Amino acid sequence: MQNPSRFSITKRLLFPYSGEDPLTLKQSLRVVLAWALLFSLPLALCVLALTALKGYSAQRMITGVMFAFLSAAISFGLLSMLIVVMSNRAARIRQAWKAQNGRS
Repeated sequence: MQNPSRFSITKRLLFPYSGEDPLTLKQSLRVVLAWALLFSLPLALCVLALTALKGYSAQRMITGVMFAFLSAAISFGLLSMLIVVMSNRAARIRQAWKAQNGRS
């Protein structure tokens, strides 16, 4: 596996794995959490700024921010799970291919 510090900062945050080996449960959860938080927080902050500029009440601001954060967290969490599943599948196929062809 490559040294993670050789990856760009974006890759280190979002998917710091080479794809040679399937991700463990801990690594998979880290990817899902990183995606859910790193994409949801800026969206929620943008909604907060927009609702503050519009002069909405505190209750309406909180509702808007929570809706934005939760919907983005769910969306990006599901997308990251799909990426983890497909990455693990590709790694297993690669390992099987290498085992079949006698390469390591």
